[in-house]
Amino acid sequence: MYDLLNTISSPDDLKKLKPEELIVLSRELRQFIIDVVSCNPGHFGASLGVVELTIALHYVYNTPHDRIVWDVGHQAYGHKILTGRRENFHTNRKYKGISGFPKREESEFDSFGVGHSSTSISAALGMAKAAKQKGEKRRVIAVIGDGAMTAGLAFEGLNNAGIEKSDILVILNDNNIAIDPNVGALKEYLLDVTTSKTYNKFKDEVWNVLGMISKLGPNAQTLASKLETGIKSTILRHSNLFEAMNFRYFGPIDGHDILHLIRILEDMKRIPGPKLLHCITKKGKGFPQAEINQTKFHAPGLFDKVTGELTRPDETKKPPRFQDVFGHTILELARQNDKIVGVTPAMPTGCSLNIMMKEMPHRAFDVGIAEQHAVTFSAGMASEGMIPFCNIYSTFMQRAYDQVIHDVALQNLHVVFCLDRGGLVGDDGATHHGFFDLSYMRVLPNMVVSAPMDEIELRNLMYTAQLEKNAGPFSIRYPRGVGLNLDWQKPFEELPVGKARKLASGKKVAVLTIGHPGNSAARAVKKLAAEKIMITHYDMRFVQPLDEEVLHEVFKNHETVITVEDGMLKGGFGSAVLEFMADNNYNVMVKRLGVPNYFIEQGTQIELKKECGFDTDGIYDTLKEMHNKIKD
Repeated sequence: MYDLLNTISSPDDLKKLKPEELIVLSRELRQFIIDVVSCNPGHFGASLGVVELTIALHYVYNTPHDRIVWDVGHQAYGHKILTGRRENFHTNRKYKGISGFPKREESEFDSFGVGHSSTSISAALGMAKAAKQKGEKRRVIAVIGDGAMTAGLAFEGLNNAGIEKSDILVILNDNNIAIDPNVGALKEYLLDVTTSKTYNKFKDEVWNVLGMISKLGPNAQTLASKLETGIKSTILRHSNLFEAMNFRYFGPIDGHDILHLIRILEDMKRIPGPKLLHCITKKGKGFPQAEINQTKFHAPGLFDKVTGELTRPDETKKPPRFQDVFGHTILELARQNDKIVGVTPAMPTGCSLNIMMKEMPHRAFDVGIAEQHAVTFSAGMASEGMIPFCNIYSTFMQRAYDQVIHDVALQNLHVVFCLDRGGLVGDDGATHHGFFDLSYMRVLPNMVVSAPMDEIELRNLMYTAQLEKNAGPFSIRYPRGVGLNLDWQKPFEELPVGKARKLASGKKVAVLTIGHPGNSAARAVKKLAAEKIMITHYDMRFVQPLDEEVLHEVFKNHETVITVEDGMLKGGFGSAVLEFMADNNYNVMVKRLGVPNYFIEQGTQIELKKECGFDTDGIYDTLKEMHNKIKD
């Protein structure tokens, strides 16, 4: 099936093929991705959409000397396969396997590590300037999607690159979708460009003329450039957005016509300065079901590679996912409180805000891939008396930390931050784990920092957060995955802010947990109780404010305290407990379990919790060890 692909171990092998053979190679590479990802889940549709572009880039450019920077990395599977990782591709996103994203330590062809969107242009500009400083002749290409182009960082990079006049090529991979359909004015602008029949017909005819004129000499080339710019501005009725930022704009072109792509990229090599090539592609190209349902097949899980049928467990017998609990609960609360609005940066399906969007589209906002804007947009609404529930994945909230501090916490505004995917997220790996938020949120004045142990607590924390008595910044973080309770839609109950709940009683050892790891601790405590070892267990619920009454009781009556969290040990919940102990002059042995001070790679959540030592067995072993150290 892979007669050509099996001969490719590096781009040097690729360059031995005739251009016509690349059409066959495109089919083989696409089928290889389908075959592997159908039984080893990963990001699917995006990589299918850039197969021809990936092959063309490595065929035309001298990689890894020339740098290709992939934005986000969802679309880089073909790149990995063509650059020496075909035989290991079955380990993609697995524990101790290759990363699902470009990673510098993994290959010299991965020129820049990515996982969050919109970094490619800034990184490419930095590389181009570094090459110039060192006197190195290398070309730098940034490949960015139209969804990622909506982020402020992308425009900051464009703005700087246009002034610097650096020799970089930005390839805009335009498929009109990120994970969910794109939103915003840029989407409409690109749609105008790509659907203008007048422009596209005239452009094809004029480019042939311009090509002939440019061969007549330097003066003719200048004339051709001016004529080209004038044509674009006239046909599009307004100045081209990218050329207004000093980028030469080319396109739109068919991103699936590999022979045309190669000719255009060869032309790009001869044109100095910042350039933008606008490619139109189809996400999921070559797999009909992925072309039709692009959101579902962004990262579909297991599926039948022939029929496209998704392999799903029987969800009717399982508790709901935490994200769905959020989605149903915010809608329920919004029906009761007309001040509540929902905000998400381009993740309505991922965080389940789409449930509210269907019933209340005027009160639920997808603001595009723009976390900073999402936070300050929420602050603006809060300043006018609304109660925004700003739902951002924990890992992406890192991008908006200044706005959380300056625009929300400093002004003590009533914004409820719902941080999805808190803790170890699994096979997305180091770029997506959400283990910093407990540390970075708890240091902020005015900020309530909470984490539910289960989905019932999540509902009650959301209810508590929207009450007027709790007006101010309120953070709720919860994990990726399913909950524990089939019967989770209980009547709302207000939870006193800063108050813990006691789950088990003991004498010598106490375990204090925050969030979902409390369930693993509860199982470990129950197992020890069967061995006649009684452990005190508190579900703390809040990192800020801490339940100091409970902490005084714990430190006065126990000889050893164990804290458990699925966040960084440095500066996290356990650190807060140690600070309390020091401030109040207690002298008790404390053992902290959580994420150690290194970046955890990909794997299942079970594998990663075991690595960090706070799975049920790890907590059980620690509790028993600490208990046995205490002398009777």
